[in-house]
Amino acid sequence: MKRVHGGDWAGFEEEYGCAPLDFSVNVSPLGVPDGVRRAVEETAAEADRYPDPLCRRLRGGIAEQQGIPAEWILCGNGAADLIFRGVLACRPGRALLTAPAFGEYEAALQAADCRITYYNLQEEHNFVPDERILEAISPDVDMVFLCQPGNPAGTAIPQSLLLSILERCQAAGALLVLDECFCDFLDSPEDHSLTCELSGSKNLLILRSFTKLYAMAGVRLGYCLSSDTDLLRTMALAGPPWSVSSLAQAAGLAALKEKDYVRQVRALVQTERPWLAAQLKKLGLRVCPGQANFLLFQCGVPLAEPLGKKGILLRECGSYRGLDDTWYRAAVRMHDENERLVRSLREVLSYG
Repeated sequence: MKRVHGGDWAGFEEEYGCAPLDFSVNVSPLGVPDGVRRAVEETAAEADRYPDPLCRRLRGGIAEQQGIPAEWILCGNGAADLIFRGVLACRPGRALLTAPAFGEYEAALQAADCRITYYNLQEEHNFVPDERILEAISPDVDMVFLCQPGNPAGTAIPQSLLLSILERCQAAGALLVLDECFCDFLDSPEDHSLTCELSGSKNLLILRSFTKLYAMAGVRLGYCLSSDTDLLRTMALAGPPWSVSSLAQAAGLAALKEKDYVRQVRALVQTERPWLAAQLKKLGLRVCPGQANFLLFQCGVPLAEPLGKKGILLRECGSYRGLDDTWYRAAVRMHDENERLVRSLREVLSYG
């Protein structure tokens, strides 16, 4: 079975007989914060009780951090859960997707029998949309999905264009679903988010996640923001109850307190990302100038199997609409791990 998401460590172990050095999933290389580990351990003793279905304490913590009312927040079993809930709640007739983009947008829309229009991003523009996307947001479009910064390219949409897109969605009556799950890795996250626009628009739904920044992929915890409380209530009813476990809620509350951890991981990424990009370019690879915690690059030599034999798992990007099998994505990890990736790539390419 072809891997359509990163992080398939179990499949890698089954194929190669060892745990991978995993560059395929874009989570913090520092691992789970100590405070989160302790919170999960302490809450395990209360696992005989049902979790709070409204995530009251967690929503309160997020509200304080984001500076918005708790009523504007809905928590879910990861951002993917909220993508499906949003689509099922709105039942759009037509949606606009950029390509390439995170595959769960398309999967959720297809599950709801939604007609999809694709806006193809251009390699020469580093897969960043330009103002022509405004023309694609026609009155018959009910929902628009965007990712800031983009996945798999990691490039950020200019804030002025984002605001124009939001304005266009308001005029067309379309809901803009903005995925900001990687926004915290940008050098100036506050300059790339639309959180400050929530109060002025009910046509905006922002997706966030604890997965990437806090290395909590296995916990499954995300949340979305919207001033349209009716939409959030409908989304809450669009899936099973108790979607966020007690352990996940405790982990999220603990993560919100990890200020030093966040500073450390952001500093690490800001140092290692340009180093890794420079090394990949020295190998003659086409590297997209990503601004998040991962890099998209192109290589004419097949890499997955030879790197797999060296214990390294890369994200193959041929499953992304608009990319082929020559594209790969690598997370930014610790310096010694990034060095191992570069060294292994050099060995593979020298015999390629």
